[in-house]
Amino acid sequence: MQRSFLEYFIITLKGIAMGAADVVPGVSGGTIAFISGIYEELINSINNVNLQALKILRKEGVKKAWEHVNGNFLAALFLGIAISVLSLAKLLEWLLENHPILLWSFFFGLVVASVIFVGKQISKWSIGTAIALIVGALAAYYITTLPPMHDTGGYLHLFFAGALAICAMILPGISGAFILVLLGAYGIILGAINTRDLKTIAVVGLGAVFGILTFSRLLKYLFDNYKNITLAILTGFILGSLNKIWPWKAITEIKKFGDKTIIIDHSVSPFNFDGNPQLFSAIILAIIGFLTIFLLEKLASVKET
Repeated sequence: MQRSFLEYFIITLKGIAMGAADVVPGVSGGTIAFISGIYEELINSINNVNLQALKILRKEGVKKAWEHVNGNFLAALFLGIAISVLSLAKLLEWLLENHPILLWSFFFGLVVASVIFVGKQISKWSIGTAIALIVGALAAYYITTLPPMHDTGGYLHLFFAGALAICAMILPGISGAFILVLLGAYGIILGAINTRDLKTIAVVGLGAVFGILTFSRLLKYLFDNYKNITLAILTGFILGSLNKIWPWKAITEIKKFGDKTIIIDHSVSPFNFDGNPQLFSAIILAIIGFLTIFLLEKLASVKET
């Protein structure tokens, strides 16, 4: 597909938005890809990184193989993701520590709008799609209630954590960063990014490559053969994940394992907090997040026309 420099620049900006979402435990970069109109192209492009690409590389050269895998698109997108993760990791880490309610409020509004947006893509509703949505919602909700692990198990564990997280990152509604939290690897990987620990980053990166190349094939098959059911499950995933990013939490338990601290919490009413001076600001940010999705949808529809 031929694109202009401006179009590739916009794809890089979408990658930056995906990377920012993926850093936060609870928000999926796949959701951003879906609402920005590049989700299926992303899955198809990743799926083209296969043995056929190697055969084309051997017989016809680098240029043809690059075109086969839609290399310009993938390069522009992953450049944006890398820029975002490397530049925003510290900022988002600071926001999570100092202004968690405000940060989660923005993402909560964004994800609520994403439920509506992804649900609108279902062309035909039936009992099957309704059941798929409910199952997806219950599965995602259950995942958000699981307690985090504390035993990281070394580089092999980090490899598989990277593989599972990248699968979650390309699923709308399932947060790769949250999967890393559940696996006890989020703090380690975020710290490795901030300190430029290249060995840890490389191990996680190899796991991510392994995971994305295998999982993309399943997603492509599902979209090609069961699109409405797949969209219903993804809508349910996003809906069920709202429990994780609800801004107001009460700490249930604090566990210490050596130098690690794991906080277990649950969602509560905002009125459980005395005075709650951030309530108005949180509502405003949630509305901004909600409207952001529809602004992106409007921009995408204008571009298509």
